[in-house]
Amino acid sequence: MKKIKLSKWDSAEHLKTDEDMVLYLEACLDEAGDDAAFIAKALGTIARAKGMTQLANETGLGRESLYKALSGEGNPSFATILKVMSALGIKLHAAKAQTA
Repeated sequence: MKKIKLSKWDSAEHLKTDEDMVLYLEACLDEAGDDAAFIAKALGTIARAKGMTQLANETGLGRESLYKALSGEGNPSFATILKVMSALGIKLHAAKAQTA
């Protein structure tokens, strides 16, 4: 019987354009509910797709600190999230929530 080789899925490998990244974040925001770690991890995925070293240079934050903060296990400050989003070219905006 032939063996099948599986590899771990990495969303960052599939985020090629700025539009891909924005759509990915929108989908994650829709899915996350009130799970802040899920959103931080989504930003981390986008950051890896763009390049964590470049992001560290643009934000003035350490690369290792960014990896930790955006891993889904960290607890980044809102200021860090805003710096990261700005450096990624993603704008935060408000919209009225839809109610059931």
